[in-house]
Amino acid sequence: MAKNRRADADKLPISQRIDQRMPNPKRRQSSPTEWAIKGELFLNCSCTVFCPCVVSLGAHPPTEGHCHAWMAIAIDEGHFEGEDLGGLNIGLLVDIPGRMGEGNWKVAAYVDERATGKAYNGILQIFSGAAGGTTGLFTMLVSEIIGAERAPVEIVRDGNRRSIMIGRKIQGEIEMLAGKDPEHPVMVSNSKYWMGPDIIAAAGLKSRVRDYGRVWDFGGKSAEICPIDWKGPKP
Repeated sequence: MAKNRRADADKLPISQRIDQRMPNPKRRQSSPTEWAIKGELFLNCSCTVFCPCVVSLGAHPPTEGHCHAWMAIAIDEGHFEGEDLGGLNIGLLVDIPGRMGEGNWKVAAYVDERATGKAYNGILQIFSGAAGGTTGLFTMLVSEIIGAERAPVEIVRDGNRRSIMIGRKIQGEIEMLAGKDPEHPVMVSNSKYWMGPDIIAAAGLKSRVRDYGRVWDFGGKSAEICPIDWKGPKP
């Protein structure tokens, strides 16, 4: 029986962790707080062409009818209620059954093992939407948090390539699509997409997910890279 239980690596009191048993997003009430994150988000998903969610703002169905994805967030600078978040990495496993904008997302979070207790707690609040602000919409989009844990989240940003490694659970590498001008990759700019206005188009190279009963391969599939500048709710 014990083998089937995921190790509680964070060792935080239950009151400081996201309750993984909550199936209804309305139970995760928003508690707006002061936070900010600057950095980069990149992802690889199951769409066969560039993700239609970017231009349709989540209204158009994914090319395969569902969206399976991993996301990587590299925080260059940021804080949560004064606690420094700079230099931390986060990985997300995301399972969306249909249109992104219709919700019912199932999400697992992997938080950098170097995070302090307060930083870990703050990151989970931010990415569950509970902290309000830019990610506040997650309280309605995410219907189930299937897991949250500390992990060695390794992110590499090298030229036109990005990669994430979380043990054997997520192993992803993507590459920007080359444009006519080799100095500038293909991109969508000035959008109203939730991640940010400028999204670089990319494609998966070697990309695998093996966790929480999901076995996904995204090699050759749609990928994107986006500079992020997210904030908590304005006072």
